[in-house]
Amino acid sequence: MRVGCPKEIKNHEYRVGLTPGAVREYVAHGHEVLVETGAGAGIGADDNAYRTAGAAIARTASEVFERSDMIVKVKEPQPSEWVQLREGQILYTYLHLAPDPDQTKGLVESGVTAVAYETVTDERGGLPLLAPMSEVAGRLAIQAGATALQKANGGRGVLLGGVPGVLPGKVTVIGGGVVGLNAAKMAVGLGADVTILDRSIPRLRQLDDIFNGRVHTRYSTVEALEEECFSSDVIVGAVLIPGAAAPKLVTREMLSGMKKGAVLVDVAIDQGGCFETSHATTHSEPTYEVDGIIHYCVANMPGAVPVTSAHALNNATLHYGLQLADKGLEALADDQNLRNGLNIHRGRITNAAVAEALGYEMAEPKAVIAA
Repeated sequence: MRVGCPKEIKNHEYRVGLTPGAVREYVAHGHEVLVETGAGAGIGADDNAYRTAGAAIARTASEVFERSDMIVKVKEPQPSEWVQLREGQILYTYLHLAPDPDQTKGLVESGVTAVAYETVTDERGGLPLLAPMSEVAGRLAIQAGATALQKANGGRGVLLGGVPGVLPGKVTVIGGGVVGLNAAKMAVGLGADVTILDRSIPRLRQLDDIFNGRVHTRYSTVEALEEECFSSDVIVGAVLIPGAAAPKLVTREMLSGMKKGAVLVDVAIDQGGCFETSHATTHSEPTYEVDGIIHYCVANMPGAVPVTSAHALNNATLHYGLQLADKGLEALADDQNLRNGLNIHRGRITNAAVAEALGYEMAEPKAVIAA
């Protein structure tokens, strides 16, 4: 199979779908790899590094899309990219379709087979291809929140760690999954006063054991959410319903009860955001203000640290990517966990959460693959 890797074109997206190390693995499996010139520049990998790994270099993205049987990316295809996809081609990348009807329509019309990193599962029901970027985004959320909290950036002017004689800043993390855990780790490391809200009692017990009393854990109700948000300096939205649009947990009405200059960091923005007042921002203009509250809603947070995140992502995606390259659609038929990543196939939506969110009829993945 010929595997193609175009350069990412989303605003300030410096990650790359295939590192030179990953290219070597595909080549070792007998596949051809075609990489767009400059695709690895953001992680310090020039074209020669890819040639040494065994890849051929394409001068343009259109050459990659035209000549490849499988496209490996990081972020969802942009309009200029999805029009170049075709039936019989496999797209392997993050998609986040539920809040994005335009992309969904474009991919449906293209006839492509689209496998989304964020819905591939493992034997325990986890999301192994989402986890490494969730770890990065969770840790970045605190860095971003702390920066936005500075007075010159529109924030309250609070140092999260405080100093002797002055109380530390208060951080509330909504959601105790991978993002929430990593956000809490960073906030605790800075010396902040941290509370994690979640609706799973077993998970709250786990978090209490992990932090050994260094964070507060609280069952998430409307009352608890309001109380914690009203008293916090930074609120991190870290909720996830796999494949589906994120629930709006913090309403605009609640903003009036928050401290002026407090910061909302919406890590769920790829799935539409979990704050009612959220809309996607970019690394160029990461924040905006609503009712005196600073919002940080960058949709590709890990792109800010591409060296770390690209290698972490490739470590996670390589195994399944090689299955797709080695076996094509048969890989989807044989592996339930990989098949859970199938979101679109030949014009049909094959993910229940996406179909429900966007009003499509859902097609059974195994049935459409066999057809």
